[in-house]
Amino acid sequence: MKLFSGLTERLRDGLRRSQEYLSQSFSSVLEADRPITEELYEELEEVLIAADLGAAVAADFTNRAREEAMFGTVTQAAHLRPLFRRFLVDTLGGAAQPLDLEHRPSVLLMLGVNGSGKTTTCAKLAARLKAMDRAPLLAAADTFRAAAIEQLETWGSRIGVDVIRQAAGSDPAAVVFDAVKAATARGVDALIIDTAGRLHTKSNLMDELSKLKRVVERQLPGAPHESLMVLEAPTGQNGFAQARMFHEAIGLSGVVVTKLDGTAKGGIVVRIVRELKIPIKLIGVGERIEDLDVFDPQRFVDALVPAE
Repeated sequence: MKLFSGLTERLRDGLRRSQEYLSQSFSSVLEADRPITEELYEELEEVLIAADLGAAVAADFTNRAREEAMFGTVTQAAHLRPLFRRFLVDTLGGAAQPLDLEHRPSVLLMLGVNGSGKTTTCAKLAARLKAMDRAPLLAAADTFRAAAIEQLETWGSRIGVDVIRQAAGSDPAAVVFDAVKAATARGVDALIIDTAGRLHTKSNLMDELSKLKRVVERQLPGAPHESLMVLEAPTGQNGFAQARMFHEAIGLSGVVVTKLDGTAKGGIVVRIVRELKIPIKLIGVGERIEDLDVFDPQRFVDALVPAE
C-alpha cells in the first residue's frame, strides 16, 4: 500500500551535491564530439566509482556502453548520459517494495549503527502511520543508551504514540517481550522496535539482535514482518559494509537510507541494490517529521541524473 506522498523537490534538493558532481564529471568526460574509446570508458568508470556507485556497478555500465556502441545504438560520448539514466532505472527497477503492513500487529525491527538516524526514523514512521489512522506502538529496545530511551519517549510524547520501555541497562529481550505482548493485547496495527547499534559490553551486537528476532518469532509466528536497516547515506562505502554485515547476520528485508539531505553519497543506494539485492523501502530526506518517503526508482534517478 502507498504510505507517503512524493517528496520530489526535497529529494532533488537532498541529492543536489551528488547530482552536481555527476553533472560536472559527465560534462568533462562526455564531450559531445569526443570519440568513444577505451580511455573514455576508463575515465567514466573512475567517475562512477568516485560517486560511490562501486566498482561492480561502474563495470556493469561500461560493459553495457560497449555493447550499445558495438551495435551502433551509441555513436558519440553525449549518448552515454541518457544511457546511464536508463541503466540506473533498470538496475533499481526491482528495488522499490512496499512495507509489509498487512498483519495486526505488523512488527518492524529497526536495525543499524548508532548515529544513523534510527530512533528518529522510528518516530517518523510512527507519525505517518498515525496520520493514516493506523495505531502504532513504539518499543525502546536500545536499553544500552539511556539517551536513546529518552529520545524515543520525547518523540512519542510529541507525536502522541505510546512507548514501551524499561530502565536503562535492562535486558532488551525483556523490552521486546513486553512490547509484543502489549501490541497484541491492545490490537495496534504496527509495533516499531528501536534496537541497539552498539553495546557497552563485550557481547556481540549481532548475537544480541538475533536474540531479539527470536523473541519476536516465538511470541508471534511469522514476525518480525520487516527487519529494516537504517543507513545514513554520508557513510558511503562504510555504510555498504555495515549493510552487508547486518544482512549476513540478521537477514534484512529492506534498507532505509537516511540523511540524503545534502550528501554527495547518493550512489550508495545503487550499490546496495546491485550487490546485496536488498530492497530500499524508505528514504529520509531531512530532519522534519514528514521528511520520510517511499523509494521510487524513477524519481531517484531523475534527482540524481536529471535529463538534459
